[in-house]
Amino acid sequence: MTAARGASEGAPSGPPNVLVIFSDQQRWDSLGVNGSPMELTPTLDRLAREGTRFLLPITNQPVCAPARACLLTGQYATTHGVWKNGAGHLEGTATLATCLAGAGYQTGYVGKWHLAAPGSGPGFVPPRYRAGFADFWEAANLLEFVSQPFETVLFDGEGNEVRPPGYRVDAMTDRTIAALRQYAADGRPFFHMVSYLEPHHQNDVDRYVAPEGYEDRYADAFVPPDLRPLPGNWLRQLPGYYGCIRSLDEAVARLLDALRETGALERTIVVYAADHGCHFRTRNAEYKRSCHDASLRVPLVISGPGFGGRQLVPEPVGLVDLMPTLLDACGVPAPDGVQGRSALPLVRREATACETWPEEVFVQISESGTARALRGERWTYCVAAPAGHGATHAPGGPQAAPSGPAPAAGPGVATGPASEVYVETHLYDTYADPQQHVNLVGRPGFRATAAALRARLLERLAAAGEPAPQILEFAGQTAP
Repeated sequence: MTAARGASEGAPSGPPNVLVIFSDQQRWDSLGVNGSPMELTPTLDRLAREGTRFLLPITNQPVCAPARACLLTGQYATTHGVWKNGAGHLEGTATLATCLAGAGYQTGYVGKWHLAAPGSGPGFVPPRYRAGFADFWEAANLLEFVSQPFETVLFDGEGNEVRPPGYRVDAMTDRTIAALRQYAADGRPFFHMVSYLEPHHQNDVDRYVAPEGYEDRYADAFVPPDLRPLPGNWLRQLPGYYGCIRSLDEAVARLLDALRETGALERTIVVYAADHGCHFRTRNAEYKRSCHDASLRVPLVISGPGFGGRQLVPEPVGLVDLMPTLLDACGVPAPDGVQGRSALPLVRREATACETWPEEVFVQISESGTARALRGERWTYCVAAPAGHGATHAPGGPQAAPSGPAPAAGPGVATGPASEVYVETHLYDTYADPQQHVNLVGRPGFRATAAALRARLLERLAAAGEPAPQILEFAGQTAP
């Protein structure tokens, strides 16, 4: 197993390669460097210690398709139009892949896509919906519905089935290694993304299916403290979940080895991130789609040219910031319309950037309801649309049914891409209550805090291009 590296000094000249390794439904605290005692991620831990680790990375939309679109476009869901699963596509939108391809990069993708137009089906993705990935393509639009943990089904650029053997994580790693070798033979810089389904549950069986024997390794599972007092299915699901994460870490080690073998390791920016977290049905009827850290906080580690020096970034960053960050690191200008910011000045600890960086990440939540939230260093603040106030269509196109099962909205909950009215629902002080068990919304002693956060949320809504809504103060029973 190759040791991780994050050197920036002495790195080869010329444009760097970019490898984005993207997991699905992975909690921030599943990494050892982020507090897990389970020893699941030795490779990622080394990568984080030698490269750059982000302490407060937040998804801007805690559900699969919107989160991917936020990463690729640097835009919020109400701008790029993919505000829920199956609700839009990125055709005609500038993406990380189109920008790097325009700068001479090879571009490739393996794994779960989830961004084809409504009605495209679960498998083959037509070229027009691939958002600029052109040189290597083996993916499925809805990987969880065309494959099983030990039966991987992908589709190449012409629509032919690709069935690599073995466990799904290993199979997609094999195909990514094949892509890395293809890029090396070409010689131009590359941008490749591998989007794993794991540790997401396998939908048809509602299980976290790990490689053979891996679930048994973690039968005596550590239970994260935010889950312990809350009813959910974490007791039976954590061992398989942990086994999946261990498998992903082993995949990262293999990818680093492949980069070394092809001579590309020292000039490749390696990014490890996830689309959203997992609360094991403790906060709503599903696994994510809530304003809690278990849904919003994701792992983010970057190593390679520009990201070495054993750096920690304490400022809150969102998935929308990854696209401009990576373009900045590659020396490629960000296109008009990007709403995220390059975090590279934070990595360099430039004083002006650190002083002016936004205090919170702006979050849009859909499917389980229509909500908006801020997550900063101390406070989590959330508002939700009451019944009768959800919008009827998304800016990016007509409303479409989700591609996969989503929790039914509860009584009195509106769904839609946006709302003209919101009501305060959650306020957490993560200094005093890091597990977010005590909802302070509506409490007299915190009304001034809520008012300040309300004003900041309105500013962020306007900056994101949303029409100015009315936000009503909390009135009623406190949510958990």
